[in-house]
Amino acid sequence: MDVLVFRLYGAMASWGEAAVGGDRPSACYPSRSAILGLIGAALGIQRDDTDQLQALQQSLSVGVKQYRSGTLLRDYHTSQVPSQNKKQQWFTRKDELSQMELNTVLSTRDYRSEGLWTVAIWVEEGSDCTLENILNYLLRPVFTLFLGRKNCPLAIPLSPTLIKGTDLKSALDKDFPPILFDAQQDRLWLSNDSIVTYYWQGEKALMFLPENRVTAVQTLSRWDEPLDRKHWQFGPRFEHQVSLREEG
Repeated sequence: MDVLVFRLYGAMASWGEAAVGGDRPSACYPSRSAILGLIGAALGIQRDDTDQLQALQQSLSVGVKQYRSGTLLRDYHTSQVPSQNKKQQWFTRKDELSQMELNTVLSTRDYRSEGLWTVAIWVEEGSDCTLENILNYLLRPVFTLFLGRKNCPLAIPLSPTLIKGTDLKSALDKDFPPILFDAQQDRLWLSNDSIVTYYWQGEKALMFLPENRVTAVQTLSRWDEPLDRKHWQFGPRFEHQVSLREEG
């Protein structure tokens, strides 16, 4: 199949998980919703354009290769908000802070520091979406791209590459330019122990594993399928996971 791959790395990233109360946890690797959001931002799709966002969601499947999940960084966060008033609507942060009565909301926000991932996307059969178009917009995005949250900018170029007639593992194993000077220094600097983990949706057979590297493939459920952007609602989906020692 044809696969578009690109690389994600940053000083901080946040891959949102189910949030309860004031806690905002992060997964160890990019969620499907975060990847779709990044691509949507590159294409210039507005957040309230539900039709285009849904069309993009139905068109693309995703896979991830995790080199390093990053170190957990937890932020104790405080924010001032006005008292709830169903008759009043605030359109800007300045409007909120101009109110007479302000309350302090406490929360914790988790980040992954110095994580490194390769992302693969491919188009579902029957879709009008093209990988060539997405590649062009990833090179010249309409909106600023970030790693889950706006305070998590990219630290290196995405370097998107379209690979035709390949299997998923070969595409995710693509070599990108080193972050520092060479791959060995990258491994030392990022404390990479050579264990990499693959995550993908669809059939298990999409990840071709050589016979001498047969290992257990787990099937997991993740709540990162966008349902309602306005109300931040997500549904479950299944994905597969396998960890391997990287050769070389």
